[in-house]
Amino acid sequence: MSSLDHSIPVPAISRAFEVVESSSNNKTATHSINVNEDDGDGVFLTWQDLWVTVPDGQKKGNRSILQGLTGYARPGELLAIMGPSGCGKSTLLDALAGRLGSNTRQAGEILINGRKRALAYGTSAYVTQDDALITTLTVSEAVYYSAQLQLPDTMTKLQKKERAEMTIKEMGLQDAMNTRIGGWGAKGLSGGQKRRVSICIEMLTRPKLLFLDEPTSGLDSAASYYVMSRIAKLDQRDHGVGSRTIIASIHQPSSEVFQLFHNLCLLSSGQTVYFGPASAANEASSFPHNFFALNGFPCPTLQNPSDHFLKTINKDFQEDIEEGLAGVIPTEEAIDILTKSYKSSDNYLQVRSQDSGALEKKSAHADFLTQCIVLTSRSFVNMYRDLGYYWFRLGVYVLLGIGLATVFSNLGTDNNSIQARGSLLMFVASYLTFMTIGGFPSFVEDMKVFERERLNGHYGATAFVFGNTFSALPYLALISLIPGAIVYYLPGLHEGYQHFIYFVLLLFACMLLVESLMMIVASLVPNYLTGIITGAGIQGLMILGGGFFRLPNDLPHPFWKYPLYYIAFHKYAYQGMFKNEFEGLKFDNNLDGEQVLRDKWQLQMGYSKWVDLAILFGMVVFYRLVFLGIIKTVEKMKPVVKAFMSVPMKQTTQIMENPCATPPQEDKIFYQ
Repeated sequence: MSSLDHSIPVPAISRAFEVVESSSNNKTATHSINVNEDDGDGVFLTWQDLWVTVPDGQKKGNRSILQGLTGYARPGELLAIMGPSGCGKSTLLDALAGRLGSNTRQAGEILINGRKRALAYGTSAYVTQDDALITTLTVSEAVYYSAQLQLPDTMTKLQKKERAEMTIKEMGLQDAMNTRIGGWGAKGLSGGQKRRVSICIEMLTRPKLLFLDEPTSGLDSAASYYVMSRIAKLDQRDHGVGSRTIIASIHQPSSEVFQLFHNLCLLSSGQTVYFGPASAANEASSFPHNFFALNGFPCPTLQNPSDHFLKTINKDFQEDIEEGLAGVIPTEEAIDILTKSYKSSDNYLQVRSQDSGALEKKSAHADFLTQCIVLTSRSFVNMYRDLGYYWFRLGVYVLLGIGLATVFSNLGTDNNSIQARGSLLMFVASYLTFMTIGGFPSFVEDMKVFERERLNGHYGATAFVFGNTFSALPYLALISLIPGAIVYYLPGLHEGYQHFIYFVLLLFACMLLVESLMMIVASLVPNYLTGIITGAGIQGLMILGGGFFRLPNDLPHPFWKYPLYYIAFHKYAYQGMFKNEFEGLKFDNNLDGEQVLRDKWQLQMGYSKWVDLAILFGMVVFYRLVFLGIIKTVEKMKPVVKAFMSVPMKQTTQIMENPCATPPQEDKIFYQ
């Protein structure tokens, strides 16, 4: 009998569908599964004829990433998505979770309990491959802060703390509760422990649908098994409120990890090679083994089944699939055999909509004020513990302040002191504030955490901006006060505490403004090196057009005078500091400070120094609003762009991996 005549387990779903198992004695056992049965508030996820394409850079048209996939994920089960690198595992996971990029086109149906519907907050969670965590926090702090953000205000702080501790214990992290997560330059948790912390944070709301992207990436076999065993146990927890549906993409699991899977989705080049139960590796009658064996690719005894499956369908290396085969079978041909066998099986049916009841409506997360307070507190603790955020900069500022004080000591009131005072103030307003870009890497890390938490609905962009702004104010005030006092009093600048207070306020405003500018850069250029270069270049242009190196009347009008001179914050910083210093001073030869400001520095004397300070604080607010607008615009535009890109895909523009595959004729938008 040909292998194509055998029934192979596939995701055949209807009102009741049959899974046919081939046993060792060639008898069959039929199990009926009624998907129309109400699973309480569990999530039964199905997808039918799912296509995902991206624009092809070399040819006109689109390149298919996923090609007509059909499958399901049931409550109380762990579905593993496997395949070689580049087969579409993460793309399928992102498509099911509604996280596809804006440059992708998508088609097909994704149904939740048989209907197109949006998941309520707290119903689903997504654990990314990269652990974007605040490295200075302990395990208990990271989870408890997240609990305060995600859980509703109807719960007391004690209840939230108990939920956090219970979740930590579920993932076996109780012995590491007081250990800092750690990161670059600071030893902390192991890779497996960090992965479990990420899972803890997403499990706080008790989601019914959990997505995990490569949860074992970068872990050794022992750590991988421990992480996956904890994940596998999650699908059976909380039976009183329904079982969890867990979908995980995984590259090459060990045989022990493979035994934890309930179902297996095996992909190659965006096509389904196998979908069905994943039985224990040592059972000769297990489905994947039978499926591969019946099609001429048996799994050798004592070999890891996942190694065998991936070796068989990996097109990167065109070699013999297994030693002992009678002849060489190219990988392309092997994949074609397996794919055709899968699609020709009796149980391969299209997924049909089923009404399995409404999902449980989760309560809302914390209100806006609570989110702002929690984010401010968390960010303040992170800034305090991260030496590179502000403390190292404070040390550099103190050293620079001492250097400035020694270079410009004993300024006096002669004519030479006019230029010396101007140079000192220019350096403070330009280069001391320029050093603020040193905190850019730390802020990029904060942005990574924000992106992960925002995508999972923990809080919004406005709360993040408020929290980050208010938590930084005490540190910026300290950085402005201590180096400012050294720079101001040791060289002998204008006497009077009111002049010193203004000097510190203006320095504080400039540092806050540069941080705001770097926030904008980070939202547009989220890369360390490129971001620092971009921020330095912008400030360099502003310094050149600020009115010191070339006086305002001497600046070329195109670009430098209009508009750069008026939009560069250095103009107002120079004017404020110069007015604060020179107004009221008397120099030798009966030369007063006001005359110096008008004739030498060409300042606008029609308004006071406090107007310049107010303009700087106004620019701070404006820059922060621009930053908020950028991240909110990106957040709101993604669904619009996704909907725009989800247009009917024409067959003539497809670039097919397999010419036998046929793209869908009409597009259906995924749930958001």
